[in-house]
Amino acid sequence: MRTYSLAYLTANASTVSQAIGIAAELGYGFVGLRLQPNGPGAPFQSFIDDATVQRETLARMADTGVQVFDLEIIRIGEQFDPVVHRPLLEAGAALKARAVLIAADDSNEQRLAHHYAQLCEFMQPYGLTADLEFMPWTGVKDAQAAMRVVKQAGTPMNAGILVDALHFGRSTTSLADIAAIPRELLHYAQMCDGQAGLNFTTEQLIHTARQERLLPGEGNIDVKGLFATLPQDLPVSVEIVNLERSKPIGDKAWAELCLNATQKVLGDA
Repeated sequence: MRTYSLAYLTANASTVSQAIGIAAELGYGFVGLRLQPNGPGAPFQSFIDDATVQRETLARMADTGVQVFDLEIIRIGEQFDPVVHRPLLEAGAALKARAVLIAADDSNEQRLAHHYAQLCEFMQPYGLTADLEFMPWTGVKDAQAAMRVVKQAGTPMNAGILVDALHFGRSTTSLADIAAIPRELLHYAQMCDGQAGLNFTTEQLIHTARQERLLPGEGNIDVKGLFATLPQDLPVSVEIVNLERSKPIGDKAWAELCLNATQKVLGDA
């Protein structure tokens, strides 16, 4: 049986404690949390500097059995110091999280790989993997680029590559590229749907990724082929943000639709 994680974006209006509660009610085994913003002024969930939230979260996890899978987000730019992210990593260790989502804001692969290797080394004592996500508007545009960076970094023990169905469908990544990713680099994958293609502007790519994803089966991305190619026991992060559709019904109802559609497409319903 696959395990499912409720990604931050799917329940983006919820606090950490609320997300854990929703996950428990709906049958998700894990949650993903965004404990630091993905850009200046962007929203995130309070935890790192709030002792009350920390206590509530650990108690809620103990009561429900829901665990934290991944934390967001560390961006690697041209200038990078992993020490800046110590509070996030300490939170990850306290929550017994498994992975941190890594985004590449540097198009110089050699420099990026150097910084990624530094980050992996810095993260090791916290027991977290550094899962580099390829996104077509970033410095790591496809699965082959992600593999090059990880190899140039020396393939650290806690290195990882994160496959998001949307970015698979909107990059030059093929199923053969997915099949070529070593199993030990795959820790989880993100499920959603959308319109596949290579002709979107950067603005369109970002808008869809952050606001307007589709339920599995509603778009034309080959999500069945993708998840048939990925390891069958790989945890699935259900990351389906659609602000127009989720806001009127609330995070719980939307998260339920997302899980049901995902399990139907993957044959787990």
